[in-house]
Amino acid sequence: MNARAAALTDDAGIDDHIQSVSGLSDALLKQLRQSLQKIDEINRITRIISMNARIEAVRIGTAGRSFGVIAEEMDTLSRRVSDTAQEIDRMADRTSTDLRGRLDQLQTDVRRTRLTDLALANIDLIDRNLYERSCDVRWWATDAAIIAAAQDPQPAALAQASQRLGQILDSYTVYFDLVLADLQGNVLTNGRPRRYPSAGHSVAQQEWFQSAMATRNGEEFGFQSMHASTLAGGERVLIYACTVREGGRVQGRVLGVLGIVFRWDALAQTIVERTPLSEAEWRRSRVCIVDAHGRLLADTQAGAAAPRLDFPGLAPLFAQPRGAIDIPIDGRSHCVAQAASPGYETYCTGWHCVILQGVD
Repeated sequence: MNARAAALTDDAGIDDHIQSVSGLSDALLKQLRQSLQKIDEINRITRIISMNARIEAVRIGTAGRSFGVIAEEMDTLSRRVSDTAQEIDRMADRTSTDLRGRLDQLQTDVRRTRLTDLALANIDLIDRNLYERSCDVRWWATDAAIIAAAQDPQPAALAQASQRLGQILDSYTVYFDLVLADLQGNVLTNGRPRRYPSAGHSVAQQEWFQSAMATRNGEEFGFQSMHASTLAGGERVLIYACTVREGGRVQGRVLGVLGIVFRWDALAQTIVERTPLSEAEWRRSRVCIVDAHGRLLADTQAGAAAPRLDFPGLAPLFAQPRGAIDIPIDGRSHCVAQAASPGYETYCTGWHCVILQGVD
């Protein structure tokens, strides 16, 4: 069972429930009008009886005068019943129209709020998880075996560092690999050398290495956003990096850079595909993680042709911490809800979770 299948429920979405209420309102109006038609039919028969009574009253003369009075009252009553029935019909129509409008607005408001809340939950999970990654790299950069290998990269020290990195990977399965590079950006050793023979390769031009080298102390870290990395056999990764410093001190002399190669899809795709939508909603929904420029980082729409998410109103929508708009996409009305990264502790990705849902 894949992640999305695990998230499916048999329950109808909130839209379906509100639509069912609207359907009940329409059914009630239909039944009311059928009842009014029956009243109108009875009233028609009453008028016929009244007319016959007047004719009979005229025929029999003075003796039928009382019939004429009764017939007149029946006419008056018939007109009042007819007027009342028409007023009920008009009032029911106005009430039904108003109720339908209110239900439509409620449906829109509830949909926007719910999808925005789901988007916020997703991006918050991303932030909280990646905060841990930023902590991991700064912690492991102070490991004695890693410091020793960076300071004096002799075979024995490198072997010890590789073994230590492998031990870490055995416990932290969210990583493809951990790599140690020298100051020139050459990989000295890594934790999975048999699977990923990275030693000797240059990472000097990689963003994660350069951003780590630009940090001022051991409390800061470098980062490279989602990309296909040769360090992980072309898999999509995030890489966090931290300088390895002499003595493990925050202000110690820089000896090298530790990079941790994170399994991005294992986190991101699982989160977006497990967004708790009903089966009916999934058939018309798409969930994405994007950066501040709309670049797709994770997407439930497999094989999306465009590398970026773009739609009318994206910029003003992304300018808000969270929000939703209704726009046409590919000829169909959609509710587009988003939540920006709220940040966790000292970490914030600055990314967005976006949910696009077709509106019937």
